[in-house]
Amino acid sequence: QVQLVESGGGLVQAGESLRLSCAASGSIFSIGTMGWYRQAPGKQRELVATITSGGIATYGDIGDSVKVRFTISRDNAKNTVYLQMNSLKPEDTAVYYCNAYITVSGYHWPARYWGQGTQVTVSS
Repeated sequence: QVQLVESGGGLVQAGESLRLSCAASGSIFSIGTMGWYRQAPGKQRELVATITSGGIATYGDIGDSVKVRFTISRDNAKNTVYLQMNSLKPEDTAVYYCNAYITVSGYHWPARYWGQGTQVTVSS
């Protein structure tokens, strides 16, 4: 019924930028908070950032440099959330997952949905 599809990952060199996108589609009544998580090999999935439907952004406890280098935003008209990543570092290498709380048409409560993930690899 609902899909989250990420795009924008890839292989870049340290210092370069990437912009991830995640578009929600399907029988959507409303979308609440959306966010990005990441999981590096051998590590637990960690929160990168979330953004409410009103545009309030919160960044995860993964280092002050991430808050400076990464920016989350969303376009409610397009049901899309973005993650702009600047000055990428090798330690940013991970699979990045999109997440959203979506209320499906005909239902009263939101459910949590995940995208399939997009690989970001930063070479030194």
